Amino acid sequence: MQNDVSIPSGELELEKLLGLDLIRACEAAALNTFRWIGKGEKESADAAATDAIRGMLNTMDMCATCSIGEGIKDKAPGIFVGEKLGLWRDGSAYVSIALDPIDGTTLTSKGLAGALSVIAAATTNGPGERALAAVPSVYMEKIAVGPRVREGTGTIRLGAPVDQNLELIALKLGKRVRDLVVCVLDRPRHDALVRDIRRTGAAIRMIGDGDVAGAIAPSMPESGVDVYMGIGGSPEAVLAAAAIKCLGGEIQARIWPRDDAELKSLAAAGYVGESLRKTYTTEDMARGDGIVFAATGITDNAMLRGVTVSGHTASTHSIVMRARSRTVRYVRAFHDLTRKTIRLGSEAGDQPV
Repeated sequence: MQNDVSIPSGELELEKLLGLDLIRACEAAALNTFRWIGKGEKESADAAATDAIRGMLNTMDMCATCSIGEGIKDKAPGIFVGEKLGLWRDGSAYVSIALDPIDGTTLTSKGLAGALSVIAAATTNGPGERALAAVPSVYMEKIAVGPRVREGTGTIRLGAPVDQNLELIALKLGKRVRDLVVCVLDRPRHDALVRDIRRTGAAIRMIGDGDVAGAIAPSMPESGVDVYMGIGGSPEAVLAAAAIKCLGGEIQARIWPRDDAELKSLAAAGYVGESLRKTYTTEDMARGDGIVFAATGITDNAMLRGVTVSGHTASTHSIVMRARSRTVRYVRAFHDLTRKTIRLGSEAGDQPV
C-alpha cells in the first residue's frame, strides 16, 4: 500500500470502482457469448460480446475514449478507436479504454480453451490524453517476460538472437536454458522462430489463439511460462502491456507489416523510418500508474476458468489488477439466470441473458 500514500483518495476510489465496473463489463460479455461457444460462428460471438461490453461501459460514470478496440483486421462489429464510452457527465473522470470483447474468437467458435473478454482502463487528465497507446491495428513482433527477468542488470532486446535472450532469461531465473518454457502462437509465420527456440533446447508451449493471455503468462506466478515470443495483433500488445504493467513484468513490441499493402497503409498514416522501426516498451503502451486491467474467462484458459452453467446458475471467473498497488484479485461470481439481465448497446434497456 506504500505506493498509494501520496495519491488523493478520490483517485484511489475511482480506480477501485473502475475495477469493479470493468469486471461487470467483462462478465456481461462472457455471459452474452456463452450461447455461441462451439457453434462455429465467430462473428456472431464477437458481435454478442461487443454489444454487452458496450452496453455496460455506457452506464459507467466516466468520460471515456477508446484507444484500442476491434481492429480492421478482425472484420467484425466492434468498438473502434476514438469511440466515446460512458455517461460523459460534467465532472466525470476522463478515462482511456483498451479492450477486446473476445480475445480468441476462433477458439470460442470452435469450443476450444483460451478465450477471454479483456478490458484495460487508465485515468487521464483530459479527453485528448492517451495513457494507453493508439498503435496501428496491424500486427506486432513481441517478447514478454516477468518481473524477475525485468529486474537487475542486463535486459532482453526485441530483435536480438533467440539464444541470447533465452540465455539471459535463464540466468535471471536461475534455470538452464533447456528448462525454460516459451509460449508461441501456433502460426506458419513462426516456423523459423520455433526452429531457433528448439535449437537451444528450450521447450515450447504452443497456443492456438489468444495472445493477450500468452503474453501475460510469464508475469503470472505459477503459470509455467517463462517468456512469450512471436507475432500477434497490436491491440493485444497494448492490452497485455496494461496487465504486465500491473504485474511488474516487461513487454517489448514492434510493428510488423505483413505485406506491401499494409506497409503503404502504415506509411500513409505517418509510420515510416524510425517510427516504423520503433520498439514500444511497456511504459510506451501503458503510461502511468492509474491503470486497471480486468478479464473474464469465456472458455477455460491458463489464467481463468470459462463460463459454466448448472441449472439456472452461471458461474464466471474474473481477474482485476491495479498498477498503482500491483494488487491482483480473482473474482468468482454466480449469476441466477432467472433474474440476470445484461444492458446491451443495441437495446434501450436491460435484456435477460
